[in-house]
Amino acid sequence: MQKRMLLLVLVGILLVTCTGGGGAGSSSEALQTVTLPVGYIPNIQFAPLYVAVDQGYFRQAGLQVEFDYSFETDAVALVGADELQFAVVSGEQVLLARAQGLPVVYVAAWYQQYPVAVVSKADQGIRAPADLAGKRIGLPGLYGANYIGLEALLFSAGLSDADVTLDSIGFNQVEALAADQEQAVSVYAANEPVQLRAQGYEINEIRVADYVQLASNGLITNEKTVKENPDLVRRMTAAFQRGLADAIDDQEAAYQMSRAYIPNLPEADQDVQMQVLARSIELWKTAGRLGESNPQAWDNMQDTLLKMGLLTQPLDVNQAFTNEFLP
Repeated sequence: MQKRMLLLVLVGILLVTCTGGGGAGSSSEALQTVTLPVGYIPNIQFAPLYVAVDQGYFRQAGLQVEFDYSFETDAVALVGADELQFAVVSGEQVLLARAQGLPVVYVAAWYQQYPVAVVSKADQGIRAPADLAGKRIGLPGLYGANYIGLEALLFSAGLSDADVTLDSIGFNQVEALAADQEQAVSVYAANEPVQLRAQGYEINEIRVADYVQLASNGLITNEKTVKENPDLVRRMTAAFQRGLADAIDDQEAAYQMSRAYIPNLPEADQDVQMQVLARSIELWKTAGRLGESNPQAWDNMQDTLLKMGLLTQPLDVNQAFTNEFLP
């Protein structure tokens, strides 16, 4: 009997060893919880993050990631104060935060093209930034990527806020344009244009990326975390990049994995959502390394913010981003 009990114990130890029960990141006790604000509601545009969770990339990096869908301006403040270690935000938020003394650092570029566009019904005849003069334009508010992208388009045509009427309407751009409450709306290029066309509207679309290259959405941390815990930054960045690469390589699989993280996605129009994902992927792709920041895009972003008056003096943009943590 004693020999039999000893054999069972040895078998149990062997099974735990073979299944990785004692390995790093194999149990919730071994994982470090990371709250990750993403700045928007659950959406197929976050597929790389959902893939990274579904495939265990964060877990393999020793991380338990929990998504927070609050405003990105709040997230920047929390990361800058070291109350959170990471967030997904747009490039302009990094420069604006640093101008206020918040030591945030952009460590991985997600979008290689600025994802904002201005959309209008075709009968408005708005085909270029100059055509926006005198128009009523709806946008979520005078903050964030929708606002900065719109301003960049206006500046490209020699226009300013005084030449248009800006309406803060929340995230109701599709409904507002469909009901002719607005003559144009500032949107994410991968999302609302697809929805409007699916509803049968003929639209014109002016993409910011066709006129200027700006630092776009990506992963940020803060200087303290970079200095004191660079391994955490490296693991977080690597896991995120694996999810991004997978989503780009296999759109169908990424869509299926995302279903568990997006309420009502299983009931949504799959063709529309797949188009949103496909257009998003085009904005993520790069001929270089995934996640790499382009210094010129950061210089362009700073120039835009200076013209807007949101920055009163130039910053050292090289302190705002780094490529050192990319896999």
